[in-house]
Amino acid sequence: MHIKGLIKNSLVDFGGHIAAVVFTGGCNFCCPFCQNAELVTGHQQLSNIPEAEILGFLQERRGFLDGLVISGGEPTLQPDLGPWLAQIREIGLAIKLDTNGYRPQALASLIQNGLVDFVAMDIKSVPQRYHEAAGVPVDLARIQESLSILRSSGVAHELRTTVVPGIINPEDMDALAKFIAGDSPYALQQYRPEGVLRPEFQGLTPYPISILEKMAARLCALGIPAIVRGT
Repeated sequence: MHIKGLIKNSLVDFGGHIAAVVFTGGCNFCCPFCQNAELVTGHQQLSNIPEAEILGFLQERRGFLDGLVISGGEPTLQPDLGPWLAQIREIGLAIKLDTNGYRPQALASLIQNGLVDFVAMDIKSVPQRYHEAAGVPVDLARIQESLSILRSSGVAHELRTTVVPGIINPEDMDALAKFIAGDSPYALQQYRPEGVLRPEFQGLTPYPISILEKMAARLCALGIPAIVRGT
């Protein structure tokens, strides 16, 4: 496991849980608006936190912490993610996975082995701009496969989109609803331009919450249970 960061406790990253957050290095996307840029382009220069150190910390905090969020980067790139999460299970923690959904078979394996309790999957944009949002060519069939896996799994999950002006816009809601069609809970997240990967995205003005609320209302009208999540 290439573990590059740790938040020792969080009340906001895993709803209903006091959770630690672990960040893995490396990603198969290169989103220009990514706020964890060092985990994408500079992760090889970051020191690894030893797995034993993380496990020891979690064992010591058992009884206070009740959850772990595995984020990144893209955690499903880690070849030993499953065995590592099995050790987290032995500690007795609930597990949340943050993923871009681009490795559906890895996602399916974690679900089938009972290693995740909640999955938050990013939807980067509407199909015609997905490659711009991801920063790499994208096979959308892999995104759709992950959506299908989640919806048939019975595992609690949400979809979420960071609403970056120019990457996804208010007029895109009909196309977005068609792309993600289904009843998964969906969050529109307000964009934060600070510290993002590409300098030209640092000057973008986020949409105000009122615009995001109108976008969410349109999605709800189209059958997508959407909420707005601000900064």
